[in-house]
Amino acid sequence: MSILSRRAVSASDVASTTAHRPYEDVQALLTGTLFVALGVVLFRHAGLFTGGTAGLAFLLHYTTGWSFGLLFFLVNMPFYWLAWRRMGPVFTAKTFASVALLALLSELVPAWIDIAALNTGFAAIAGGLLTGAGMLMLFRHRASLGGFNVLVLWLQERYGWRAGHIQMVMDCAIVLVALVVVGGAQVLWSVVGAVVLNLSLAINHRPGRYMAV
Repeated sequence: MSILSRRAVSASDVASTTAHRPYEDVQALLTGTLFVALGVVLFRHAGLFTGGTAGLAFLLHYTTGWSFGLLFFLVNMPFYWLAWRRMGPVFTAKTFASVALLALLSELVPAWIDIAALNTGFAAIAGGLLTGAGMLMLFRHRASLGGFNVLVLWLQERYGWRAGHIQMVMDCAIVLVALVVVGGAQVLWSVVGAVVLNLSLAINHRPGRYMAV
């Protein structure tokens, strides 16, 4: 057997032994959404918000008083057909399940824990870390929490618009609205939480360091 053939067999063996089994995917979706739900609870208790559709759901929650979980679930509805077209049915099904689980857990967790006092800075940092860790679990099992990232990827593919620029415009719009809704100090701490979240993703979710299968 040639060296190239041995390498091909070795790569095939690795792929077959590292592929996620269904029960592993279930465990990751449950754990990942629980971590994100804990981050959401910290953000909400401190009056903070985050980016993407979760940030939009937070703003609607603060202005209307409606359930965050319900709003988050509804805000993500328009993005599923884009996810189906771009990422395929398996990714879309896992994403739908993750969004539904997060919507449910974000309403149940506050009944399971009692926060008597919470420092805003700690809420921003810990909430960002918990949310980032939960999202990493989902990403590594080919799932997500839906949101604007699916839309911006589709717009880039369809019209050639740069995804990063579109995402930045959307997040900036949420921040501008938040300045009116939650106030300057809360916005600044929310930005800290968003930076912590995105840094944790950037450091731990890089091509070559971990390859989701």
